[in-house]
Amino acid sequence: MLKFSRFLKTMGLVLIILIGFTAKSQQVRKIIVDADTGNEVDDFYALARILMEPSVEVMTLNAAHWQTSHWTIDGSMENSHRLNQQLLGEMGLEVKTLRGATARMYDWGDRAQHSAAAYEIIAKAKTSGELTILALGALTNVASAVYIEPQIAKKLKVHWLGTTMDFEKKVLKRNDFNPLMDPYALDFLLDSEVEMHIMPVNVAVDMQIDFEELEAKTEQHFLGKFLLERWITHLDGSRRNRVLWDLALIAAYIHPEMASTTQVQTSRDSGNKMVTFYNSINAKAIYQDFYTSLLAFESE
Repeated sequence: MLKFSRFLKTMGLVLIILIGFTAKSQQVRKIIVDADTGNEVDDFYALARILMEPSVEVMTLNAAHWQTSHWTIDGSMENSHRLNQQLLGEMGLEVKTLRGATARMYDWGDRAQHSAAAYEIIAKAKTSGELTILALGALTNVASAVYIEPQIAKKLKVHWLGTTMDFEKKVLKRNDFNPLMDPYALDFLLDSEVEMHIMPVNVAVDMQIDFEELEAKTEQHFLGKFLLERWITHLDGSRRNRVLWDLALIAAYIHPEMASTTQVQTSRDSGNKMVTFYNSINAKAIYQDFYTSLLAFESE
């Protein structure tokens, strides 16, 4: 009887451990990240933050193009793909990296850009109840996936940085960088069943930061030094302040309490769609969270 009692206690302990492990596993949010990493400095900071987050698993890191820009380079997507791998190497992490579209969607016929990134989105959406994608640049990869397989649209939750929203007049402007990299992709998604969460640039602009502050807060950490080097060696590396746009979207996804949202019904020529827009962020809290996470991070 005593042995049986011990057996029950042991099994009870095992059950508690398994329940705890299962609960922890359920708390981890699995996502795909789509980034035009070669375009700006902010992508590296945003990617570093999401890759450091223990409550999130980045299943795939897709490369996005910025080929439509006046200051683009040859093979902008390839440049983003290489930098994605470089960042992962610096962090000592292993995450699947895939190439995305080399340019915006086509003007007629089969308008999709067929890429490994687009087909990864399709595959993951088909095998899950829902799929969250954090998109930091052109929406080409996401829109192409939905264009190829329209039935996945209702499974997608897309968090994206782009556009300007006048919250008083409910007017959406699409003349900033990310929408202009692929105007059709944005129109297509606004007309689709994809659930959209948008961080407008007129909200993300609060993420302006001085180089001196970043340097003082992060230069003692190996990853901090690497990120500062990206600022210095960028095309406009002499700038003493800039806006780390993408970090706003990433932080708001990780910590919803650091931002507020509102729902806006877009106009008929913008899909007549209910979209969740971020209407404010706590930039100070976002930066403090970044510094804390960075200094606690150790390469695996």
